[in-house]
Order: sequence, then structure tokens, then C-alpha cells
Amino acid sequence: MSFNLRIFLALIILFITFQFVSCGRKYTPEQLKYIKRIEEFRAEKNEFMKNSQESPFVRDKNAEFHPLKYYPINPDFVFESKLYRNAVPDTITIFGTKGEARKAVRFGFVKINYKSKEYKVNIYKGTTPDSAVYYTIWFTDKTTGDETYGVGRYLDFDLNPDTNYVYTIDFNLAYNPYCAYSAKYSCAIPSKDDHLDLAIKAGEKKFHQ
Repeated sequence: MSFNLRIFLALIILFITFQFVSCGRKYTPEQLKYIKRIEEFRAEKNEFMKNSQESPFVRDKNAEFHPLKYYPINPDFVFESKLYRNAVPDTITIFGTKGEARKAVRFGFVKINYKSKEYKVNIYKGTTPDSAVYYTIWFTDKTTGDETYGVGRYLDFDLNPDTNYVYTIDFNLAYNPYCAYSAKYSCAIPSKDDHLDLAIKAGEKKFHQ
């Protein structure tokens, strides 16, 4: 075997090792594809935050942009669950960070199982000022106020009409509301019923350190 061929083969082995081992952990090819997809999504979001006319950093000239901070992408914080709709959805009052009262419907919940313990995650139904209906997750956890934004974090939830549909709950997509970046915004404050008694070291971290 020639010297150049040995070098080439060594580089191939090194590349494969790098692809399948990250921080001492091995990932499957499917997980590597997933990680790449989340990395691309985060890059696109940074571009949006920096340049879009809808960005809080563009709308508020006092908000200084820098790339958003994230935990390393962790497939362990991706869960699957059916939606358990509340038989009688509760209309509750929540508050925004500027003190205003808001109405929201506690529509149902999903279940996640982490380290052999089950947690219930509430799903809320809300209405925008222009009457558009949306569904969302608001939550706090053991990282809140320390490594992550003190108000809490959000996850988007797209309702599927199929009652047997299995949802993917991906905390690597957990994000900060706009009030984390700019004082011009008010955002919903998760209630004590939305606290998850675990450290969700996934998704977006504090913007201001």
C-alpha cells in the first residue's frame, strides 16, 4: 500500500469517526441528519433575526443583535406523544410581562417520559389580535432564570385533526419570546402549572448573559 493511499484511508477513517462521535457520544445516521437539520434551522433563524423587518432587533433600534445562544443539539430531548384533550377546556387568565391580563384556553396536554419519569406538558389555545387561532406550549424548568430566560420558553404546536396523531415534542426547538430581546414586547408568563421539574438543557439559552 502506498504512503499516499495510507494517508487517504486514515483521513477517511478520521472523518467517519468525527461524524459518528461527538463529545464522546455516538450518533446514528438518522440522528446526524436530524442534528444537521436543526443546525440549518438555527442558522436561518439568526439570519431572520439580523435582517428581517419582522425581527425585534430591526424594529427596536436599541436592541443590539448578536447570534442567539443554544444548548448543543440533544436527541434525548425529542419526545413523541398523543394529544390528550381536556374534556372541558378551561379558559384561564395569564399575564404578560407588562402586567396585562390575557385569556387563554388550556386545551389539553401531551406526555413526555424522561429518565423513566413521566411529565405532563400543557397545550394552550390562543387568539392573536387579528383573530388568528394558534396553539402553543409555555414552560419553565430547572434551568429557568439561570441558564435560560427567566420568564420561560415556548414551543410551537401545530394541531392535527387526527385524534390519534402522534406529535413530536422537540425541546431543541424551544425558543425565547421576543421580550427576551427587547423591552418593547410583552409576552405570556407561564403559570406554576407549566413548570417541568427537570432541567431541559436543550433549545435556546439566555440572550443577555
